[in-house]
Amino acid sequence: GSRLVLVDGRFAPELSTIEPMSGVWLGAMSAAIADRPDLVRAALDDRATGSLAAEDRAAGPGHPFALLNAAFFADGFALAIAPGRVLERPIEIVHLASGAEGALHTRSLVALGAGSRAAIIETYAGPRGRAQRYWRNDVAVLRLGASAELLRIALVEEAAAAAHLGDVAASLGPAARLALFAMLLGGGTVRQEASVAVTGEGAQCRLDGAFAVAGREEANLVTTVDHRAPGGVTRELIKGVAAGRAHGAFQGRITVREGAQKVDAQQMSRNLIIGPRAVIDTKPELEIYADDVKCSHGASVGDLDEAALFYLRARGIAGDEARRLLLEGFIREAVERIDEPSLRAHLLTRLARRLASFEEGE
Repeated sequence: GSRLVLVDGRFAPELSTIEPMSGVWLGAMSAAIADRPDLVRAALDDRATGSLAAEDRAAGPGHPFALLNAAFFADGFALAIAPGRVLERPIEIVHLASGAEGALHTRSLVALGAGSRAAIIETYAGPRGRAQRYWRNDVAVLRLGASAELLRIALVEEAAAAAHLGDVAASLGPAARLALFAMLLGGGTVRQEASVAVTGEGAQCRLDGAFAVAGREEANLVTTVDHRAPGGVTRELIKGVAAGRAHGAFQGRITVREGAQKVDAQQMSRNLIIGPRAVIDTKPELEIYADDVKCSHGASVGDLDEAALFYLRARGIAGDEARRLLLEGFIREAVERIDEPSLRAHLLTRLARRLASFEEGE
């Protein structure tokens, strides 16, 4: 499908391939500001630039880094899909960093009309094995109309010394379906945050993610789901692996407001620690103000199953390979929840490559 590439935070037309599609507007945010001001207003209004009260955080990015982004962003992308339009192939967005030191601020918007459907994969990549200390600060605003469906995947493979902050703010209309998946595989300090306001009755949200960190890397996944309408459904599954002296963390909060009856929400965080110095923190939270709901959460942190490791080694599989297979199988559960086969296969390939580096001491 279409591919839009940004290099150091700016649209690179020579690297992009944008196919003309009826009922679809896809292009750089800088072009959208000039040509489609009606479209980008949703990404630049007060709700998306942080002037919200603290309790209304899920309606838009509101922390200081999002405000800084609003002041300094250079580019990004905008995607608008007309009501009823269904995209058969995923759209690929590639955020490349050349390795030059500095800050990269990008802001993007995805707006789906009623009954439309799309899938997006965004890759954030930098030069591997280089020590340049750049900082990426990315904000994405998602707006789903009634019965719209969106799959959005974020694959983070930044340079070893990079800092990455990603902030997604989504709002769901009636019966809308949103699936977000974040896979954090590279970068010195990586944080992906997702805030979802379920404003329409019967809307469904799936927030899944995985991280694999080693050395002295740090990865954080933060989610906030605010159920403001009845009949909503939320599913969350986060899988994490930390080795060496790495630190991983997950913090998730699901809020069910008064009057949001019949909400069904489940949240689970499962994690593995490889070695005595790695650390993983997990903090699932529920805030429930309605009396007719079905909500649950849970978390676990542990080591590899020694019995499973012994089973594989007893059948002739080397220790390093056995550990890699167990780690891949552990994280695979979260990846398998992605409905798009091509994107699922791509993520599993990147995951296998990352886990192989664990045995090489990276």
